Amino acid sequence: MNEVKEALRNVEQKYKLFLQQQFTFIGALQHTREAAHDTIRPVASISQVQTYMDHHCHSSTDRHILTLFLSICNDLSNLCNKLEALCSGTTTGDILERCKLLLSHSNDLSTIRAKYPHSVVNHLSCNEARNHYGGVVSLIPIVLDSLKEWVAHAEKLPRERLNVSGGSAASEQRAAQEAPARAAISQTPASPHLKAQTSTSNKANAQGQGSKHGQKKQLHDTEHPSGKCRGPWKPPGRNA
Repeated sequence: MNEVKEALRNVEQKYKLFLQQQFTFIGALQHTREAAHDTIRPVASISQVQTYMDHHCHSSTDRHILTLFLSICNDLSNLCNKLEALCSGTTTGDILERCKLLLSHSNDLSTIRAKYPHSVVNHLSCNEARNHYGGVVSLIPIVLDSLKEWVAHAEKLPRERLNVSGGSAASEQRAAQEAPARAAISQTPASPHLKAQTSTSNKANAQGQGSKHGQKKQLHDTEHPSGKCRGPWKPPGRNA
């Protein structure tokens, strides 16, 4: 999840640079639309911007800002695919489907509008916002908001619902599969060679203990030949 958040932050930083050049972006669209003799219809799709840049862009400044817009859209699309792999089968899938639809190159963006706290539409004139660029400037902030919503939902899900490395469902499943093998290894009987060594060692210990017991018994019999006297044995004919 930390990797996802980092990727999202990187896209946000990239978008902040783009946002500072919104007037340059609108100017580039205006120039390329005029070169394409396509000034009536609104800029309503990513593929339309791509076509303007590929075939009707004659300024390095215009090409730079159009490339930046397309690059951010591509980053967001890749991030959606990555997040979809992490949360397959969860309720957050609807959010990603909406984002993927918005980022589709052929999707009509003319009717979408970014709302407060975003002010991208407010920076346009009424004619530009209503008839030309209101949708295309709203695309990135709307998708970013949706992905932030996805992260907020995903963080509330149990860990096993997400296929995240380090505590993921895949790792837990692998551990569960390996557990019987580890248990079988721990319960494997000792080899015949090890058993033979253990038996020999036990016999040696038993013989050693028997020898010591015999020595103790002999010493006891020497000190107490009658078997009745509890004190030390004294030779006959001598007084204490």
